[in-house]
Amino acid sequence: MTDKRTNRDRQVSVTKAIRAGAGVIFDLLADPASHHLIDGSETVVKSASSDPGRLSLGARFGMEMKLVVPYKISNEVVEFEENRLIAWRHFGNHIWRYELEPLSDSETQVTETFDWGSARLPVFYELVGYPDRHVVNMTKTLERLASVVE
Repeated sequence: MTDKRTNRDRQVSVTKAIRAGAGVIFDLLADPASHHLIDGSETVVKSASSDPGRLSLGARFGMEMKLVVPYKISNEVVEFEENRLIAWRHFGNHIWRYELEPLSDSETQVTETFDWGSARLPVFYELVGYPDRHVVNMTKTLERLASVVE
């Protein structure tokens, strides 16, 4: 697993080769009802009642979250390429992105990126240490993703 930091772009990424086809992995990522199974931050409780089913470009979906106290968050899919790329953002305007690169029919390189370059207050994310924390959480997410699909 690798950790790539791009300060100029205000992005941090983690990459892991997972022993599963890109379609299998993408189906899980495109199903918001399954996100709690792979969330390494352990803040996603479950998909909210606004779950649209399988995600697509422009789809809006909610999540029930818990970080000290329970709350709900609404997201919109802002990047989408079947079996290759899916990304969403919420009111904070930062983006969570998953990029899939098939290595073979049964192995895929998955890169998760936290991109706060478009955030409303990007300096806030840096001051509270989100980039470093999210690298740890993304590493756990990719490990959990692998354990679900392998």
